[in-house]
Amino acid sequence: MNSDQPIVKLKLDVIFKRVFGDENNTDIIAAFLSALLEIPRNSIEKISINNVELAPEFLDQKFSRLDMKMDVDGRTVNIEMQVNYEPDFSERTLFYWSKLYSDELKTGSEYGTLKRTVCINLIDFNLFNCEDYHSHFCVMEKNRHEMLTDKFAIHFFELKKRHRFTKNSPMDEWLDLINAETEGDLMEIQNSTAIPEVKKTIVMLRHLSADEKVRQEAYYREKRLHDEATALGHARREGIAEGRAEGRAEGRAEGRAEGRAEGRAEGRAEGRAEGRAEGRAEGRKELQHELWTKFRDKGLSEDEIRELLGE
Repeated sequence: MNSDQPIVKLKLDVIFKRVFGDENNTDIIAAFLSALLEIPRNSIEKISINNVELAPEFLDQKFSRLDMKMDVDGRTVNIEMQVNYEPDFSERTLFYWSKLYSDELKTGSEYGTLKRTVCINLIDFNLFNCEDYHSHFCVMEKNRHEMLTDKFAIHFFELKKRHRFTKNSPMDEWLDLINAETEGDLMEIQNSTAIPEVKKTIVMLRHLSADEKVRQEAYYREKRLHDEATALGHARREGIAEGRAEGRAEGRAEGRAEGRAEGRAEGRAEGRAEGRAEGRAEGRKELQHELWTKFRDKGLSEDEIRELLGE
């Protein structure tokens, strides 16, 4: 088998849905959740998938994401696969968590009955300025680090930061499998893993990759995601260009306004200075005229008057 042969990617939402959105694969889902949430595998006894959505509904439309909600032993767990970057993703995730958490409160129920709600975000872009690919957020007191409640948990797995085969934890093996793109990647993971569910998922991916219909579906879905990324990138570039043009126009307008204001201020200052100078000169002329008249009335000659006034 050619190791460079491409496979259908597990990170592609339509493929991820086939594997982790099928209740017939609860053993795979349980092992996957156990690894990502770092909880014992035997602690997961029951999984009920409530919904698996790709919104918008039709795959040939753009701007859709995979969203899976399930009950795991009394916990609400939401898994989201997001390939393309989305602005304000952190805020949107927090809002979505709050909706999941509050929707569990039935009329007349006590707050204490609210379920522990966990959001798992698998994202194929860098979100945080750090080297860690796994970020686990909870609510705790700032200085004492005392947990407010264990009912809040949001996980981010930044797939691009995961360097393959550098560790050997179950979490690493599952993330490597999600990042796999060729048969060679599958072979390397298969030869190193001891997790039965990982091996089972590899078999599923090979079967899906051999299915012409699935490959076509994956191809068109990936093309749509590329179109989405291109559209968003184009919009950002247009926004930057428009922002620069508007900035230059506003800058020129502000510059002209500031220039006029500065000109008026400088004009007023120069006017006041010139006015004071002219006033002093006129004052000296008037004084000299008055003195000239007084000295002349006293019978002094013009030469005597000039000598007295220092002319």
